[in-house]
Amino acid sequence: MTHAVARQSVAASNLANIDTPGYRTQDAAFSDELDGQLNAAQPAQTNAAHLASPTADRDGSSTTEVGGLASKRDGNNVQLDRELLSLSHASSDFSAAQTALSAKFRLVRYAINEGR
Repeated sequence: MTHAVARQSVAASNLANIDTPGYRTQDAAFSDELDGQLNAAQPAQTNAAHLASPTADRDGSSTTEVGGLASKRDGNNVQLDRELLSLSHASSDFSAAQTALSAKFRLVRYAINEGR
């Protein structure tokens, strides 16, 4: 769900900058988002004597520039159709994840209620 929200946010940002000269299309990469989520789950280093996470110094950015898109004369390469399709895909991915999560909660609720 978090990745779908990140993709929607990036697509919305791209659409907001469709007329900005020099703006380059961004995309949310799943591997970067996964790394960011895994790093967020790492415990904080509370003492200088403790070992730090080897990836703790990463910037955590989850967007990358999309290559291979045709640029307009002003240097902007945002394509309306591509971004609308990306929004649609992210929305359907979010709905699918929401349905799966809802099913898991129903199973937990069923297990709790059947134990009585």
